[in-house]
Amino acid sequence: MQKQNSNNEWGKDVFDLLSWFKIDKTKNAKIMVVGAGALGNEVLKNLALFGVGHIVIVDYDQIEYSNLTRSILFRPEDADKGYYKAEIAAKRLKEINPTIEVQAICGDLSSGVGLGVYRRVDVVIGCLDGVWARMLLNRQCFKANKIFIDGGIGDLDGYVSGYQLDVDCYECHLSEKERMAAKTSKMPCAGVAQGNQKHGRLATTPVSASIIGAIQAQEAMKIIHKEELEAGKFTSIVGKMFKYDGATLYAPFYSDNSEYYDDCIFHEEWEDIVEVSYLSANTTVKDSLQILKSVLNAESVTIKLVNDKFVDFLISKSENKKFEVMLPASKIPDYIDDNDELTDLTLNDGWVYQNEISEVDENFPYQDLTLRQIGIPYFDIIKVEHEKGISYVELNADKEFYKNVL
Repeated sequence: MQKQNSNNEWGKDVFDLLSWFKIDKTKNAKIMVVGAGALGNEVLKNLALFGVGHIVIVDYDQIEYSNLTRSILFRPEDADKGYYKAEIAAKRLKEINPTIEVQAICGDLSSGVGLGVYRRVDVVIGCLDGVWARMLLNRQCFKANKIFIDGGIGDLDGYVSGYQLDVDCYECHLSEKERMAAKTSKMPCAGVAQGNQKHGRLATTPVSASIIGAIQAQEAMKIIHKEELEAGKFTSIVGKMFKYDGATLYAPFYSDNSEYYDDCIFHEEWEDIVEVSYLSANTTVKDSLQILKSVLNAESVTIKLVNDKFVDFLISKSENKKFEVMLPASKIPDYIDDNDELTDLTLNDGWVYQNEISEVDENFPYQDLTLRQIGIPYFDIIKVEHEKGISYVELNADKEFYKNVL
């Protein structure tokens, strides 16, 4: 029987045999995985087995029984109790590999994940099932200048692509019709809150999830080993695409898959970040505006709500009835779902009008709300307009929330 290694170092005498693998690089690596469903389970399991030292998991969904057929990290009791995917995935990864640090974010990309998190990870892996979510993730990764490894699975098929600023853009691959359809189906548009319609599930198998998840994890490991990648030991997926068709055992690799148009407005990197150690998402709007004026030496400041508008009320189309909500726009569909009267109204009318606020300044009527309450997540970077131009300010006081993984 083989004895346990005396220094108990994960992967010692195993990964050492690989010509390219560096234990220290892997232990110090920081990876964010967005989506903890079937595909996310496979990616996360592989990262934990490799010993990636710091993992952030983002997912707002709860575990359902249908997840159990293709999600290695979930159990029937998790579905019984309606636990969140991200929290249970984090717990199970620590059981697999106690030497790593894992943190769950049970929220969406709009109001749940601060750009400061993106800024400090090495690579972002997307395991999503919608076009709008991929669009938003692509934009956030570009702002932070991070590589986004996208994966998708179907019945017996799947794909992996890589996107990076100045190389390839997910959104540039889409037609205007696809972009608008994605935005309309996922996010309220033009002041109209649409019913949170339940779409049919996409059939997937654990086999396709395993194959695509393995490729995504492998590509992340290449990015972690930057020197080896740049030395030509690997070929990166960035600007390329790997496809898998299990029905025909066909797996083509497209080496020139890049679409990158100069007029795409989302090719935007946020640079020259101002880190403010005493500014948090828990700070009120009133205090935040004063802090920003002082830090930026500005006469007046306006916070631009880039990813998520703030909605203070809804009005039904037919009855002209007002509902005070005071929530980020991304939370409106769930709010409607949880309100029987509003649900009935959206089913009968098709929509209710929502009042959206996209800029916050001294005229904002809810000064005592915190930044978090208006849709700005912990450790975010906010876009601030003032008489001298545009500045990007990080809520650096929130770094404490992520001290173990970042």
